[in-house]
Amino acid sequence: MKNQSKNGLLFRSEDIKIVMQEDSYPDKFSRSNMIEGKSSFNLIFLLSPNINLEAQDCGTHFKFKKNQYILHYSPQESTAELWTENQEVLKYLQIQINYQYIFNLINPESNRESAEILENMIENNYIFLHKETPPNMTVEMHIILREIVSYSKRGVMQKLFIEAKIIKLLILIFEQFNEKNTIETSPKTPSIIKKFVDENFHKNIKVEEIGKLIGINQNKIRKEFKAQYHITVTDYLSELRMLKAKKMIIDKEIMIKEIAIECGYEYVQNFTRAFKKKYGVSPETLRNG
Repeated sequence: MKNQSKNGLLFRSEDIKIVMQEDSYPDKFSRSNMIEGKSSFNLIFLLSPNINLEAQDCGTHFKFKKNQYILHYSPQESTAELWTENQEVLKYLQIQINYQYIFNLINPESNRESAEILENMIENNYIFLHKETPPNMTVEMHIILREIVSYSKRGVMQKLFIEAKIIKLLILIFEQFNEKNTIETSPKTPSIIKKFVDENFHKNIKVEEIGKLIGINQNKIRKEFKAQYHITVTDYLSELRMLKAKKMIIDKEIMIKEIAIECGYEYVQNFTRAFKKKYGVSPETLRNG
């Protein structure tokens, strides 16, 4: 297992290889060759707009929008060429997984559902979802990719972490594929934001990061969220954190600093200030009162 810079090989084991491609300063155009190993599944997340992909073994050509992805099975080793035009950045992340690893994970001999999933994967049915269009990444997928890229531990801990995240990505893809006939349009912006905040308020996230994760303008996020829920995203995030803090504060065995971290605050001073603004007293006073 090996970890290099953000641009290049991020992780490698016997079964999995993860590569990040990001040209920060493209010249006339950005171009990259991507290799798919023999008998491998390749998850390719396209993270910049207007990426062209040409599979050289069969001459297939795709043009992707930003934040689309494909899950592709390659029976033989093959090369695909990716490029952008007009000095646009080329950015994508490739996760290559050996066939046998997926076979053992899904165990198609155990039941019909597992067999159908593997068959869909082999036949490349996950490349398109709606009207011959590659599927769009969800908020959860963006979060998982960011966690994979930023994970700093090495050795067996990294291997277990990566494998867990890949399993989660596959679950999200299967769920998205199964919902294709019932949900033709993606959720509206406010509900996407609310779901993200509900699931991640305890992390040290900032409102500014949300827009970057889902590719939506910050002003649009703030305007539409407030119109829908009659509260700002910032206040809603703070409200969830304070409710959790108030429940934890009664347990005197938990240090104030631990509560701050559990509620998404990097610095205890910021937590104390927010708590006092919300409840009129400091966390220590409420606990000892």
